[in-house]
Amino acid sequence: MRETVKLRHLHIAPRKARLVANLIKGMPVNAAEAQLMLRPKRSAGPILKLLKSAVANMVNNRKLDADTLVIEKITVDGGPSMRRFLPRAMGRATPILKRTCHVTLVLKETGKKIAARYNTVKAKNEKEAKKLAKEAPKHKHDAKEPERHMEAPAAEKKGFVKKMFTRKSV
Repeated sequence: MRETVKLRHLHIAPRKARLVANLIKGMPVNAAEAQLMLRPKRSAGPILKLLKSAVANMVNNRKLDADTLVIEKITVDGGPSMRRFLPRAMGRATPILKRTCHVTLVLKETGKKIAARYNTVKAKNEKEAKKLAKEAPKHKHDAKEPERHMEAPAAEKKGFVKKMFTRKSV
């Protein structure tokens, strides 16, 4: 069963709204809500409101469980552009386009409950735990790197001792 909701004439450029929309494509509803709540982009707020509205429609009108819903498709299309003009030198004017967008969200029901991606998975045994650890994504910030300002100079790394030069009193 599918539910389609639309948000029209959102006063954000489509290119900027697509950054947030592509992030949640294909996610379970719980994980998508968590992502949108923590996203600092301005378009995250209206898209989160649209997602909550779609979930409320599915839960109240069609009597479905929110844990079984997945974002099947989300598209951001261009809307009408407001034309404004900026005065320039020598009596000229430069046009400014204030762009809007239309967001279309399609929710799909799966037959089973979907655990949110941000929940931890507990392994049944040690072998399974090692397998899950290998499959976990490796991020650049996870590796512990020495801080740049704390590194020793190259001369000290090689074992040389730097001598402090002091002024000789004459």
